[in-house]
Amino acid sequence: MTTQAPASAEVELSIGGMTCASCAARIEKKLNRMDGVTASVNYATEKAKVSFEGGVEVTDLIATVEATGYTAALPKPPVTEGGGAVQAEPADELAPLRQRLFTAVALAVPVIAMAMVPALQFDNWQWLSLTLAAPVVTYAAWPFHRAAFTNARHGAATMDTLVSLGTTAAFLWSLWALFLGDAGMPGMRHGFEFTIARSDGSSNIYLEAAAGVTAFILAGRYFEARSKRTAGAALKALLELGAKDVTVLRGGGEVRIPIADLVVGDRFVVRPGEKIATDGVVVEGASAVDASMLTGESVPVEVGIGDGVTGATVNAGGRLVVEATRVGADTQLSRMARLVEDAQNGKAAAQRLADRISAVFVPIVITLAVATLGYWLGTGEGWTAAFTAAVAVLIIACPCALGLATPTALLVGTGRGAQLGILIKGPEVLESTRKVDTIVLDKTGTVTTGQMTLLAVHTAGTATEAEVLRLAGALEHASEHPIARAIATAAAKAGELPAVEGFENVPGLGVQGVVDGHAVVAGREALLNEWSQHLPEALAEAKRTAEAAGRTAIAVGWDGEARAVLEVADAVKPTSAEAIGKLRALGLTPVLLTGDNKLVAEAVAAEVGIAPEHVIAEVMPQDKVETVKRLQAEGKVVAMVGDGVNDAAALAQADLGLAMGTGTDAAIEAGDLTLVRGDLLAAADAIRLSRRTLGTIKSNLFWAFGYNVAALPLAAAGLLNPMIAGAAMAFSSVFVVGNSLRLRRFR
Repeated sequence: MTTQAPASAEVELSIGGMTCASCAARIEKKLNRMDGVTASVNYATEKAKVSFEGGVEVTDLIATVEATGYTAALPKPPVTEGGGAVQAEPADELAPLRQRLFTAVALAVPVIAMAMVPALQFDNWQWLSLTLAAPVVTYAAWPFHRAAFTNARHGAATMDTLVSLGTTAAFLWSLWALFLGDAGMPGMRHGFEFTIARSDGSSNIYLEAAAGVTAFILAGRYFEARSKRTAGAALKALLELGAKDVTVLRGGGEVRIPIADLVVGDRFVVRPGEKIATDGVVVEGASAVDASMLTGESVPVEVGIGDGVTGATVNAGGRLVVEATRVGADTQLSRMARLVEDAQNGKAAAQRLADRISAVFVPIVITLAVATLGYWLGTGEGWTAAFTAAVAVLIIACPCALGLATPTALLVGTGRGAQLGILIKGPEVLESTRKVDTIVLDKTGTVTTGQMTLLAVHTAGTATEAEVLRLAGALEHASEHPIARAIATAAAKAGELPAVEGFENVPGLGVQGVVDGHAVVAGREALLNEWSQHLPEALAEAKRTAEAAGRTAIAVGWDGEARAVLEVADAVKPTSAEAIGKLRALGLTPVLLTGDNKLVAEAVAAEVGIAPEHVIAEVMPQDKVETVKRLQAEGKVVAMVGDGVNDAAALAQADLGLAMGTGTDAAIEAGDLTLVRGDLLAAADAIRLSRRTLGTIKSNLFWAFGYNVAALPLAAAGLLNPMIAGAAMAFSSVFVVGNSLRLRRFR
């Protein structure tokens, strides 16, 4: 693979070694300083999208990232699996982190217990604590030490710096106290006198602080990494939607080949129920094609010779022969995959609250610790008192409660959400919910059921509704068309359906056959007209009214006379109107966005209470993304609710993406929140829960820093008893956990 740059080029780099959002910002800043380079680095997807020109080469970009202290590489090419191009399955990158976490928890728990419970402090217990704490501070905490060293080399400090300095200082001071001070003497005990008095520290050890902080912070990192792991799954879900193999016509016969071997100009066969392999033009046959997964159009599209079809859509009717016009990366499915990727990479990486505060907090604490050391040495108090005070500053500032603030609230909030059918992907999602003021709703499968349903039966003459359903239902039962299935399903609920003789599908018009000795015709008005069965005025009016409301009207006749009109449509979910009312109550403006025609969209909007001016209809997938971008350009903060592949890119582009769990994998992976219930009421609950969880995280962070900031002056003055520091740290942790547990009562 060449790394020589053309005059102007764009490349995507996989970035390694980032531990927080500030790492992404630092890499982005370094790359953008290069002449002719524009870069965007996404911490969540661990990718950098770089545009460059002039004499810049990809090797220069990689060298710049590596000089910043991180790794960069061109993404590995896709591997072919089952004929379809998919990304190579990554190794379990969580395994090392999980191993370090388990080690830290298993060894830190007894260390903390012995330090805090006097009854467990047997003779020489401190040496067992040292034995258990040493692997935690060295092996388990190694990622923090490595990141702190890398940041220090480049003149930067993050939360890793504070964790590394605090745990190392606590551990090294404990070693000094054990081997050179009085702490190693048999019978040594940790006292619990809550007094503020100056101490020389030679008889105090801080092993529980060093081990406990490491375990808590590792737990937070592990849960964060686990939520980030699925960031790229949207693209894989999109690519896997396509057919894996295809039946092509070659040498006068049918040959089954992998989809990767298909070339432009090949003719391939699509049988009823099969996915269309790639974009092409119908050269033989006629059928109805279900394109809802790509276009959002709830009614299948009738296609015949000369009509274009799209890969990954489903043939719902007869046999088709299609000539391939686009294959591989040129297909609409692949273009949609690129849309999702662009939206993900273009989304501003939400910086985590703790990292934002630490950008100021960490340098201040380090400066204060150094100043404390210098002050005590300058006053002639000696190295022991000076070092004790400096270490106390680092220990009390070491973010034990801070490490719990985000993960505990997130764990409780997401756990409660799961019980209510709401899946929250990570802490970045919560920040978006607070600012959202506009919610864009996909129609099909979100506001509506996404399935064709028989809504009304209009009869004429002596025909009864039961008789119409029995005869029309029996006839439609023999068809594979989704509208036919809706009628047949409703008829079957009313009673057993008789057999059909001489069934015939009339392409693009309807069906006909003999049921119980009656010659029955069902379909478009034109089909009945061919049989001289003209609609009487009452049925013609019913048909016009149905079509004006955006519904599909099916005419039914038998024995030479038009007898009924059936109304079929994608029914509105019973809870949609109530849900939209609740979204308004949260301060959101609902907008209906759909690939369906304007008439259908406005009818649905009127039924659920959305204003006509907030209806956007007849849009293609790329138009959905543009609509979201346009709303964002107007200054709105946009949430998007959808369930289809056609919504995936828009879900990724939106400030907050809510995916219906009853929808496609691509939509679910592209969304920030997944609504398992498939009920729009869950969208209102999701935003409420997310806002509540974010509020809990903020209050946790406030109190966690509050304890540290309040105790820092005491530590700097050399007046902080180690046990008071330990008790304050423990209490702050208990407070944070208790505050988070209140989310379990969310209704």
